[in-house]
Amino acid sequence: MTNELKLKLETLPLLPGCYLMKDSSGKIIYVGKAKKLKLRVNQYFQGAHEYKTGKLVSQIADFDYIVTNSEKDALLLEINLIKKHRPRYNIMFMDDKTYPYIKLSMDHNYPKIQVVRDKKRSANATYFGPYPDALAARKTIELLDKIYPTRKCKVMPKKVCLYYHMKQCLGPCQYAIKEEVIDNMVEQITRFLKGDTSELQKELTNLMQKSIDELQYEKASECHQLLNSIQHISLKQHVDYQSKEDVDVFHYYCEHGYIAICGLFVRNGKLLEKTFSLNPIFSDEVEQFVSFIMQYYQKNPMVKTLVLPNYDYTDLQEALLTKIMMPTKGKYKKLLDLCYKNAIINLNQNFKVISLNEQKRLDSFMQLQALLNHPVDHIEIFDNSHTQGSFAVAACVVYRNGVESKKDYRHYKVSNQGDDLKNMYEVLYRRYLRVLKEELEKPDLIIVDGGKHQVQVACKVVQAFDLDIKVVGLSKDEYHRTSCLIDEDLKEISIDPKSDVFFLLTRMQDEVHRVAISYHKKLRSAYQTKSILDEIEGIGPKRKKMLMQHFQSFKQMKEASLQQLQEVLPAKVAEMLYNTIHEL
Repeated sequence: MTNELKLKLETLPLLPGCYLMKDSSGKIIYVGKAKKLKLRVNQYFQGAHEYKTGKLVSQIADFDYIVTNSEKDALLLEINLIKKHRPRYNIMFMDDKTYPYIKLSMDHNYPKIQVVRDKKRSANATYFGPYPDALAARKTIELLDKIYPTRKCKVMPKKVCLYYHMKQCLGPCQYAIKEEVIDNMVEQITRFLKGDTSELQKELTNLMQKSIDELQYEKASECHQLLNSIQHISLKQHVDYQSKEDVDVFHYYCEHGYIAICGLFVRNGKLLEKTFSLNPIFSDEVEQFVSFIMQYYQKNPMVKTLVLPNYDYTDLQEALLTKIMMPTKGKYKKLLDLCYKNAIINLNQNFKVISLNEQKRLDSFMQLQALLNHPVDHIEIFDNSHTQGSFAVAACVVYRNGVESKKDYRHYKVSNQGDDLKNMYEVLYRRYLRVLKEELEKPDLIIVDGGKHQVQVACKVVQAFDLDIKVVGLSKDEYHRTSCLIDEDLKEISIDPKSDVFFLLTRMQDEVHRVAISYHKKLRSAYQTKSILDEIEGIGPKRKKMLMQHFQSFKQMKEASLQQLQEVLPAKVAEMLYNTIHEL
């Protein structure tokens, strides 16, 4: 520890606030909060630590701090600083993910159900969930669509579609539907999504028996299948806690330097789903647990009651503005114990696999760092794609701390047709001009997919902007396989094909190629669709937009049946489109 660092530690105030740990390059590598900054920050430099915390401490060259008025303010500031700087040793538990909900909306005064991940809730809709298992949410929607004649269309058409003739919609686009019919349907769907399926099961059982008596065996079979589906979904909601409250329960378990956090979601008195997180510990385990809770409710709706293990959550309660229970007996204590049991089981089941994968990932990046003698915490990789100069695009794939940062991926339309070198120059110039203008974080390393000429182009851009960023090229052999790296001096750096770093670079190359190709195909498909649709009489801008919203791509449009096309278009126009695209 340097004398300057010791002096800063001595002068820290005994006040609440946040601290920002920095490495030798000045980059923020960890953000934490403290009730008393002096005591908390000094703990990092005293005594022995777990391996992962020790690794963090070994890289601290400096720190900064921000004093706040209260611990609650420190808690809120910590989350915002983590989101802004994304330090390598902070755990971004939610990874920009929100859990899906089932949304029951009344657009055009008629019920529609869909799976959504809305961060902002619509005023005229009811939400059910969360569903950490997205497949379960989609299966529930499929079942409800079979039972109730809800809206299926994304855009309200002017005439009834195939769903009306299949008796899966009442046709509100063309016919007036009685208000009591709509209210009854909404009430039944709401009861179903709250777990009350007894009345529906009774109706289907009676209908099945009636169909058998009338020798309508096909209809009876449909009823039987629906009953089985309802029972299968209801089994996932088997725990009934009598109280109709919405409650979230969280607990954690620590071992081997990892923290396992489990959450159970009770909606309308029924245990619906659970969530699970397993991450290495870099700070106090309770602090990390509280950080998880804060991050979770940054992206998911708040409930009236939270059930947590015993601790002083005064600041968390003030920040979230909700009721926090720490039960010592009763039904919520049983739920808390069940949550703790799940955390233990999940940690024991997943620890070995995760630790091995993490170690392999760390080894790969350490090998790459040693190979280049340069930090590789933040890497940006570039590639181009086009078809004989048409629909030329470029992609940028980002790795932070050894993991793909998909929210930072970028794709570009480029203007130099089939000239790969000019396209590479253009995309790099645009990318780093924006980085400088918006003061974004600069990468440690730029990798271009290509050989010496691509490296020269990248170096030209880096020098033009006076950037201190290392550049390498990822070259391929005559069989189009990853072969070696090209450095800024245009020298080849050989890589052992059996090494972890070789497989890492191959995965990186495949990933940037995938992103570039996907964007290229998307543009090509959109142009192809646009060109064909322009030639068909009866399809103008409005219908063209409806087709693209409904089918998403030309491929899906071509795979659609005539009946599916007729859901969006009039019969004659749909037939013309069907014949045209199948003549290609």
